[in-house]
Order: sequence, then C-alpha cells, then structure tokens
Amino acid sequence: MGILSGLPILSLLILVPLVAGVVALFLSASGARWIALIATLIDLVLGILLWSAYDPAGAQWQFVERIGLGGPNNIAWALGIDGIALMLIMLSVFLMPICIGASWRAIEKRVPEYMAALLLTETLMLGVFAAQDLLLFYIFFEGGLIPMYLIIGIWGGAERIKASYKFFLYTLAGSVLMLVAMLAMIFTSGTTSIPELMTYDFAPSLQWWLWLAFFASFAVKLPMWPVHTWLPDAHVQAPTAGSVILAGVLLKLGGYGFIRFSLPMFPDASAEFVPFVFVLSGIAVVVTSLIALVQHDMKKLIAYSSVAHMAFVTFGLFAFNRQGIEGALIVMLSHGLVSGALFLCVGVIYDRLHTREIARYGGLADNMPMYSLLFMVFTMASVGLPGTSGFVGEFLSLIGTYEASSWAAIVATTGIILGAAYMLYLYWRVAFGTQSNADAAAMPDLNARELWLLAPIAAAVLWMGIYPESFIAPMRADVGRLLTRIDRAAPPGDAHLTAGKAAPAALTEAHQ
Repeated sequence: MGILSGLPILSLLILVPLVAGVVALFLSASGARWIALIATLIDLVLGILLWSAYDPAGAQWQFVERIGLGGPNNIAWALGIDGIALMLIMLSVFLMPICIGASWRAIEKRVPEYMAALLLTETLMLGVFAAQDLLLFYIFFEGGLIPMYLIIGIWGGAERIKASYKFFLYTLAGSVLMLVAMLAMIFTSGTTSIPELMTYDFAPSLQWWLWLAFFASFAVKLPMWPVHTWLPDAHVQAPTAGSVILAGVLLKLGGYGFIRFSLPMFPDASAEFVPFVFVLSGIAVVVTSLIALVQHDMKKLIAYSSVAHMAFVTFGLFAFNRQGIEGALIVMLSHGLVSGALFLCVGVIYDRLHTREIARYGGLADNMPMYSLLFMVFTMASVGLPGTSGFVGEFLSLIGTYEASSWAAIVATTGIILGAAYMLYLYWRVAFGTQSNADAAAMPDLNARELWLLAPIAAAVLWMGIYPESFIAPMRADVGRLLTRIDRAAPPGDAHLTAGKAAPAALTEAHQ
C-alpha cells in the first residue's frame, strides 16, 4: 500500500469515468469515443496499481477514505476495499475498455450520450464495490439501473422499450424492500457503516425478515429462478457492449450482495434458508439449461446459460465452507470474462450478417478460422474444461456443495452435463455445421480491432485456469473472516463426520 499512501485512489477510480462522461456529452462522436477509451484505460491502470499495492496479509479494509456528511447515524462518503471487492473492481476496469472498443463502429446514433451512459455505468459499478456506507452503497447499487435502462431503451433492438421497462421494474421492485430493510438496520444498530454492520448481531427474528428483503433484491440482480425472466429479454435487445456489462459485471452485484450483506450480517437466517436457496438453484440449473438447449437465438442461449452458471454461485456461497465460497467467487470472475467474451463473439458475426439466428450460420471455421479458434476457447471455458477459468470455479463450488449436501451437488452436476450439451451444440452449428448460406460463407475473419478485444479476455481465461492462485490469494483472508463469522450458524452438512470437518479446518489454518 506504500506506493499509494495518501492518494485517494478509490475516489479517483470513481471520478475519472464520471468526469469523462460529462465531458463526452459536449464532444463530437469521434471525440466522445476517444475520451471514453482514454478514461477507461486510465481506470484500468489505476486498478492495476490498486492490485499491486494491495496486501493480502494486511488489514481487512485497505485504501480507506472517509468524509463525514453529518446526520444522526454518521452518514459518510466512506470507501474501502477488501480482497473480494478488489477482484470485482479489476473485472470491471478490465471489461470497460473492451466495451468501448466493441461500440466503436457498432454505435452510430447519439454517440456522445451512449459513451456518457457507459462511463456512468462504470462509475456506479465501482462505487458499489468500494462503498463502506450503507446508504452510499444503495445509491450506487440502484443508480446503475438508470444508464443501463437508457442503453437498452435507446440503442437496443426492435423490442427495446419492453425489455428496458421489464429490466427496470423487476430490479426496482426488489430494491424497494431492501431500502426498507436498510432503514430498519440503521434504526436498530445506530450506524450506516458496512464494516460495523458486518459484525453486529441482529436478533434472529429480525434477521429472518431482513434476509428476505435483501434476498428480494439480490435474487433479481443475480438473477435466480424464477425472477430471471427479465435477463433474456434485456440481453437480446441490448447492444453488444450493454450485454457485456450486464453479464460481465452487473449480474455480479447480486453475488457480491450475498457475500457482503446476507451471509455476514444475517448468518442465522442464511443458515435457515439454505434448503430454500439450494432448491431454487437446483431448479435454475436444470430448467434454464434445458431452455438454452432449444434456443434459436444465440444471445438468448447465452443469457439462459448465465442463469445456470449463477446458480453455481448461490450453491457455493450457501455451502458455508471455504471451497464453496472461494469457488463461487471464482465462478463470478470467470463468468464475467467468459460470458462477456461470448456476447462479443455474437456481436462480431452480427455486425457482418445482422442476424442472431443460429440456423443462418454454419461452417465458419472455413472462412473465419481465427474467430472460430477464440470462440472455441470461450465455449470450452463456459463448459468448464480443465485449464480454463470455468473449471476452477465450478470444481471448487461443487466440492463445497457436496460437503453441504450430496443431493444438491448431484443436481448441480447435471448443470455441467447440460451446459456441455447446449454450448457444444451451439459451437458445432456455428463453426462446423453445413455452410448453406452464401452470405455467411463470404464473411471476413476478425479484423485487428476485434482481435484486440477478444485476445486479452482469452489470455485472462487461460491465466485463471492455469494459475488460479493469482485470483484466490487476495480473497483468501477475507473468506476466512467470513467463515469465522458464519461458522457458529452453519447448518450440519452431509460431511458432518469428524474426518470431513478436520480437512477444511486444517486447510483454513494452513491458508491463514
């Protein structure tokens, strides 16, 4: 942390895209594109500095900033991160320049406003991960709705208005309940500080209601079955960069909410609701995978696959053990990269043929070999091939789930089998199917800009798959602290024998 001592780097991370977004509104289309790219690259550099200066063995909260705003509960502009927030911030700043690049030629209408909306989205996403004040978190969390609503509603497809309204209403409905719960927490505890609330013991009867209110918001954001139906519509209608942000980062806000609020603040209620979460997650894995298997629209297929993958996150988080929680976190990071890359792959061929119908493509390996190679890397990562990021997260999550419930693990495993079925079927039809469409056969391979967008994600996916320690190490101590907090409430799992408990305990000691 020495190289950044005294520098309000988290405020800078949040303010750079905000200022650039305001400036972009007053520039030409070309000027807006360049200012957006420069701002997101500056944030990427700041993110790399943040990662290099973060001390995994140091204090839980680092780079803390606090400016009191007064009020009876000490409301403040309070920022600070732990290892979990650090990794999600890195995911955000890594994907944003790629989103700007993906929009470079695809968006021709009202470019300054579009770039401003993307930059505002980045500001609000980073604010969610860095906020240490409850009300500040809520403002950032809900504020992210507005620019994404505009991105889908103005620059989306033919049914963009319906999709944007559905997205807005679904996510807002759950969040109203969360605001009521937040006010109840503030009046009960007398503080808006998230670190203090994470160690505050609410009465078990109150925890039950607070957990349900937060769940209403986070389940929609994640999204969990059956409140996932806004996601396929939003993805299909959103422009490519909108889909990348939506799948890459915005879905992770729900998982981050469970880790930051539901588990540490309401451990007793979380333990009580484990069967409920496991049932919903199990249904999500099976049902949405089967729906994905029969899709004709590429974007809709990948959207349904996102719901199935996010079920691995809830399985892992509510397993109440290290492997499950670390696995859930890696699934979140991996899915952010892989699903974002898959939407970019769809965008590449959509720009050439202007259709997402799988049947219109086929045999692209012949005329687009570089595209087919990268598309294969991301398909295999989505399936969970060893050596890719998808394998690490899903494997750890399944181990943790199996320790908590063998039946839940069996159902979750069907998701891997079905996931392989729909992703490989998609890839076969696009890359190796019969090339009956002359227009598809004439499409050129990736240009330099598209290669620069996809290659870094492919490198990150392989890096996470081959050496996941880089990503787990910053989060390990924070997972240990969370386990210490929730361990007393942990429900007895299938692996309740002494031998089963000894291994994770020894593992925890070794890590710490």
